[in-house]
Amino acid sequence: MQSFIRLTDFKKEELFEIFRIADNIEDYKGFLNGKTVVMFFPSSSIRTRVSFEKGIYLLGGQSILFDPSTLDKKEDLKDVCGYLQNWADAVVVRYKDIDLLDRMLKSMNIPVINALTDDNHPCEMMSDLYSLSKIRDDFLKDEYLFVGASGNIGKAWKEAADAFGFSLTQSCPDKYSIQGIENIADLRKAISGKDIVCTDSFPKDMAQEYQVTKELMEMANSNAVLNPCPPFYRGEEVSEDVIDSDFFVGYEFKHSLLKIQQAILIYCICGMQVMNL
Repeated sequence: MQSFIRLTDFKKEELFEIFRIADNIEDYKGFLNGKTVVMFFPSSSIRTRVSFEKGIYLLGGQSILFDPSTLDKKEDLKDVCGYLQNWADAVVVRYKDIDLLDRMLKSMNIPVINALTDDNHPCEMMSDLYSLSKIRDDFLKDEYLFVGASGNIGKAWKEAADAFGFSLTQSCPDKYSIQGIENIADLRKAISGKDIVCTDSFPKDMAQEYQVTKELMEMANSNAVLNPCPPFYRGEEVSEDVIDSDFFVGYEFKHSLLKIQQAILIYCICGMQVMNL
């Protein structure tokens, strides 16, 4: 079995194997029959939680939901995990501190899947890149721009770039830059020559200077797309007109969350044995 905590834990070929499973997800009907996936999600989670729950259901499995605060009890986490693995076939965890997921991994012999931490968001990145692979000639040769401050989404894009090997630039005030990524503080200069523009909500002092507008997207490469991380805020990191334009890849883009998260569960439970199914 294989956990899914960081994209950089995998070879690129292994991540593409997850894409292959997603392409053929109909072949895995009933894969989770008789299996239980325990999920730790806060009430504020919408997209990731709904797509995981539905994905488990469609594969024939059972999901059991807890609030992440359940993991903050006085009982030692090692003991919680020791009992939990008696009945669960995998756990999906949304928790701020990635170290807790690492500790769970060491305490259980079932997959631990990262549904978001303060350091990264690997399932979201896999879904976005899978979606891009369906609409771009070669998404690994595209030039990516992340507009936003250092945070879990920006770090997640860096992790994805390191794992897949594509080019990533950031645009924000230097004080918010992510170590290991070229930062171009002037957004107009940064967006020139880019193919994929990604955003995240940002601090108030970034204000309108870093808002991605339709006018700015027209300065990017031909056929460039805008991929803001939801929840995004019209009038803040993105303008109203750019969300209503053809640059915005749209809500259908996130449809891939369902298949990709199913594929991640399948891959993690079976590992490379899944290739023989």
